[in-house]
Amino acid sequence: MNERTIGRRRFDFDRQVAVMAVVNRTPDSFYDRGATFALDRAVDAALAAAERGADWVDIGGVPFGQGPHVSVAEEIDRIVPVVEAITQASDVVVSVDTNRALVAQAAIKAGAAVINDTSGLGDPDMADVISRSDAHLVITHSVGPPRVEKPAAYFADVVQDVRSFLEERVERAEAAGIPRSRIIIDPGHDLDKNTRHSLELTRHLDELSVLGLPILAAVSNKDFIGESIDREQGHRLAGSIAAMAVCIERGARIVRMHDVEAAVDAVRMVEAILGMRQPARLDHNTHPTRNV
Repeated sequence: MNERTIGRRRFDFDRQVAVMAVVNRTPDSFYDRGATFALDRAVDAALAAAERGADWVDIGGVPFGQGPHVSVAEEIDRIVPVVEAITQASDVVVSVDTNRALVAQAAIKAGAAVINDTSGLGDPDMADVISRSDAHLVITHSVGPPRVEKPAAYFADVVQDVRSFLEERVERAEAAGIPRSRIIIDPGHDLDKNTRHSLELTRHLDELSVLGLPILAAVSNKDFIGESIDREQGHRLAGSIAAMAVCIERGARIVRMHDVEAAVDAVRMVEAILGMRQPARLDHNTHPTRNV
């Protein structure tokens, strides 16, 4: 679990937390409302995130929530050129947020090192596609297919239900030939869950560590933050940083964040507090006392 080569970068999750930036090549993303839909803007945003310290860039072509149908061909057309451009210009890890095996296959061929599957292997062909590559797989908890209206969220015990789901999907991935050394898990904050569910998952995130796999926390600007502190979209940075810090303290080692600069600073501080890294410098009160 602790040391992994992902793409062209090496991570030691005993000593560091990876910051994953978000770039949505969609006209209807919940956060940026299409600001990076144009190809050049998506590529520029990804490379700028890497310059600001992001270890990882997650590219999305279709939002998880309800919206108009996007064909497989259109999703591939949105994703592949961005992946190709980023991997040619930078060694930053590139993941692709998709739940379709054909899109994953095209993305891996273009250079993606990770498939971030928010459906948790909902596509029966996804595990086979990943197993025939060197790519990592993020298995995320959600309920049913994305992009459709669903009933109100209900769990008898959300932590236990999420853990059981992830255990079963990890077993399915391993049976398909994906080694555990290439699997990451994500409890899926807000995905088919209400605010109380997401808060409960955050409080008990450490209970997922029994699976022995790196945990990804995708909390940035989610509705559970907005509802918890009564802030509309665009005013949730402080809440996002707080939720991220708690997730790291409880075991998350990859955090998916929109505001890269603030997230990187906060992550470095949390790492220092937890003893995962040394301070960047030691100047304060380090000079010997002088006798006057």
